[in-house]
Amino acid sequence: MKRTLPLLLLAALLAAGCARNRESGKWIQLFNGKDLTGWTVKIAGYPAGDNFGNTFYVENGVLKTKYDAYGDDFAGRFGHLYTNDSYSHYKLRVEYRFTGEQSKGGPGWAYRNSGAMLHSQDPAAMALEQDFPVCIEAQMLGGDGTNERRTGNVCTPGTEIFIDGAPYKGHCYDSKSKTYHGDQWVTLEMIVFGDSLVHHVMEGDTILTYTRLTIGGDAVNPKPNLVEGLPLKEGRIALQSESHPVEFRKVELLDLRKKK
Repeated sequence: MKRTLPLLLLAALLAAGCARNRESGKWIQLFNGKDLTGWTVKIAGYPAGDNFGNTFYVENGVLKTKYDAYGDDFAGRFGHLYTNDSYSHYKLRVEYRFTGEQSKGGPGWAYRNSGAMLHSQDPAAMALEQDFPVCIEAQMLGGDGTNERRTGNVCTPGTEIFIDGAPYKGHCYDSKSKTYHGDQWVTLEMIVFGDSLVHHVMEGDTILTYTRLTIGGDAVNPKPNLVEGLPLKEGRIALQSESHPVEFRKVELLDLRKKK
């Protein structure tokens, strides 16, 4: 308890500071609504910059994924679309939805599954067959029409975090969001303060908070040769292609770094 109260106080103070920045800052549109300018594709098994099968594409002002070229076997070809710039302190707002049918051969857990990868590895530094970048994932999940399935969760490929003042030993930790069924548009916001603190926010409510982001752990194959235990202070932002079609109609960022 003695460790948790200061953490909650810090979270409240930083959130208040973020609100002030929001009033005076300028949102940057990371997705221009026209093409993939400013982004780089990396799909497992293909070199950085190879958008195999036009997996990521833009149609009618919306960024989409498709798997027409994958045939009858998705074969673990997990993909990510990375910003060409790195970020450390920011607020990220993403509007997304899931549509259509999952690619054949996609794993069951990837049904209506995508994510925004925070503080992500440079795609040019990844191994050819590497499935996921070292990063913090703000996971996006869609409901199946019946069962509860929370979204805005956190997953830790090649990373470690603290939750409620204690190290989290698992891979994915559920938020307290509601379930979003069908093809409806959903807005997820992430408030990121370097390696110190991250909030996930939906519909004005903070649904998840975690702290002390570091490099370490598993869930990345092959495992990169990175120094474990180092603070994860910044990196690219990436969007996933995990075998289920997903659409993004807004990807915008508010820089929260202190101006000199």
